[in-house]
Amino acid sequence: MGKLAVDIANLDVQKLVQMLNEALAEEWLAYYQYWIGARVMEGPMRSEIEPELLVHANEELAHAELLVNRIIQLGGTPILNPAKWMEYAKCEYAEPNDPYVEVILEQNLGGERCAIKRYEEIANFTYGKDHSTYQMATNILNDELEHEHDIEDWLRDIERLKEDIKKIRL
Repeated sequence: MGKLAVDIANLDVQKLVQMLNEALAEEWLAYYQYWIGARVMEGPMRSEIEPELLVHANEELAHAELLVNRIIQLGGTPILNPAKWMEYAKCEYAEPNDPYVEVILEQNLGGERCAIKRYEEIANFTYGKDHSTYQMATNILNDELEHEHDIEDWLRDIERLKEDIKKIRL
């Protein structure tokens, strides 16, 4: 972090770097969860949802890149060992033991909701104190809110599809 940036930042930079590293671990886990879920997923609307999950995965990867860059700008060191991701992450990322589309989507939804809380925390911590990190956190937060909305829409569509099938059977 540049001298002027340190002088004007009215926050605990070490704590912020820790928060950003926790978010970084979560982004890597989210990337993998989306990516592997898209690959193994089975069930209704799979062909429509799979490409969108891969888009979400790439957006999580882009978030990780933003976080790494900001950690380095702040004079910190990003997590260097992937084995530490689970240790740092506060959000749970589930192994897709059940490849059914709704299970995969519910797992991703849980991750998104945790990420939303994470970026709200970072935004609140940096508001009025570190404008660059605040802007980055709110931009990522908006992406995570979009992801949550997408997943909720897919789950609703699958539920409607099931109801329509029941009507046809009657």
